[in-house]
Amino acid sequence: MPYPDFRSFVEDLERKGQLKCIDVEVDPILEVAAIADRVSKSLAAGKIAPPPTDPVHGVYGGHAMLFTDVRGSDIPIAINTYGSYERMRLALGVNDFETLASRVQQLVKPEMPTTLLEKMKKLPQLAKLAGYGPKVVKRGMCQEVVHTDDANLFDLPIIQCWPHDGEAGFGAKPALSTDQAIAQTEACGSGGSVAQADAHGSGEGSVSNLKSQISDSQPRCAEALGSLDSVLDGTGRYITLAGIYTRDPESGERNVGMYRVQVFDKKLAAMHWHMHHDGARHFRKYKKRGERMPLAIVLGGEPVLPYAATCPLPPDVSELLFAGFLNDGGIELVPCKTIPLEVPCNAEIVIEGWVDIEQTLIEGPFGDHTGFYSLADRYPAFHVSAITHRRDPIYPTTIVGKPPMEDYYLGKATERIFLPLLKTIIPDIVDYSLPRFGAFHNCVFISIRKEYPMQARRVMSAVWGAGQMSFSKMIVIVDEHVNVHDEQDVLFHMGANVDWRRDTMIVDGPCDILDHATPYYGTGAKIGIDATRKMAGEGIVREWPEELDMCEAVKQLVERRWNEYGL
Repeated sequence: MPYPDFRSFVEDLERKGQLKCIDVEVDPILEVAAIADRVSKSLAAGKIAPPPTDPVHGVYGGHAMLFTDVRGSDIPIAINTYGSYERMRLALGVNDFETLASRVQQLVKPEMPTTLLEKMKKLPQLAKLAGYGPKVVKRGMCQEVVHTDDANLFDLPIIQCWPHDGEAGFGAKPALSTDQAIAQTEACGSGGSVAQADAHGSGEGSVSNLKSQISDSQPRCAEALGSLDSVLDGTGRYITLAGIYTRDPESGERNVGMYRVQVFDKKLAAMHWHMHHDGARHFRKYKKRGERMPLAIVLGGEPVLPYAATCPLPPDVSELLFAGFLNDGGIELVPCKTIPLEVPCNAEIVIEGWVDIEQTLIEGPFGDHTGFYSLADRYPAFHVSAITHRRDPIYPTTIVGKPPMEDYYLGKATERIFLPLLKTIIPDIVDYSLPRFGAFHNCVFISIRKEYPMQARRVMSAVWGAGQMSFSKMIVIVDEHVNVHDEQDVLFHMGANVDWRRDTMIVDGPCDILDHATPYYGTGAKIGIDATRKMAGEGIVREWPEELDMCEAVKQLVERRWNEYGL
């Protein structure tokens, strides 16, 4: 059964031997991330066999961890809570992803009844479906403690994941000039606010050198020097496992995404979202209307929420409806204290605020799931208006980087759960795999039941038009007998069956924003490789040889006599 809140999930993980408590003091700056990186690449907790769809890499994931003594904060950190197949199954309240996949197919594309009797039989199912939607109530435990004027992001144990995160002069983020920093500090001394200024530019000098200069020239601003790095450069600290709640200003529809948030000051952050994300689409609408945008950052709540926020859902299925479906009951929401939005009652921590439609901050660089630092760029400023939380909250977070990490298991769950939906869109597909080395956007292996010439190219084109899979940088198509979850099996048939001139297709189109190899931001070339057995009508094809395989009778004979051989 699904868990009612994140705390219940954490407690059950500990009971099941899936979580370890670390009681010694740890630093949220890099140390927590370094521990999580090492643990996530160790053998998974418990003696649980990997799934047949990931027999090699599915043995990893280590333990979830709860750090109870975090330097600079009274709030414990939970990390790697979704970082194995077993913990993903527990979070979603299922024994296997395939059963859930069949339920998801009924949600997103139900079979329509054709007779009166079938319609009558569907009524209980439809009534239950109606109950999956969110429900607004008057109060919730996420507001047991409320901070408005005294709200401070630095009270939260927000981690820095990688050494150069947020660093000025690195990863396309310009270094600050002395004149710019002094000018902004003078603004502070004359009654202005450094946090409201945009002080990013080119030039020489470092913040450490600036501090002594500014102390001499502007003694009234001495109290501001301690936060100078965070205000002018941004810190390297990122909120990484939060649901970002927004609302379409025209339709009123809610959206829940998962975007990183860089902390700049006590009440200032940069909101990173890609241009194709729903949150960014909402932002463009607010900007067009000339209205600031309400936004809530939600940490914790029902454990199904982070997964729902990452899913490639059809346009007419909301994340909160899907979360209610996974939770087997609607998610209860409570109105925010300072903005016109509702958030999950059972959340651990909620950060309320407004996105400025004019002010931008230079966000990044950030160590990303690609295994590289994504470059700095300008993103909207987010101004905190309140921080609410339950009594004694837990701060959930994650680290991304070279796989496998926690996000690997979230992604592989989606791979399995959404296979029936993908097959509905593209019926040719038998199975598919997002191999670990591809970091989800670089490669997809697909097996098809081949029936006609150029079918593999048709499937490639269909995949490049299918939602988030349109960003796939390399697609390899194989015949149905090839195990797409065995990389060596796929590569064997690619090596054997492909003529690089005849069997490849390179197209230009949208690419993942984080792909640093593309010649242009978000656009570039993608390749499709047809590794199927060729037939007439697919160019020049010589007589095709049969693949080696032992005859079935002898295989059965050896199976029966195996113990006799003493092997």
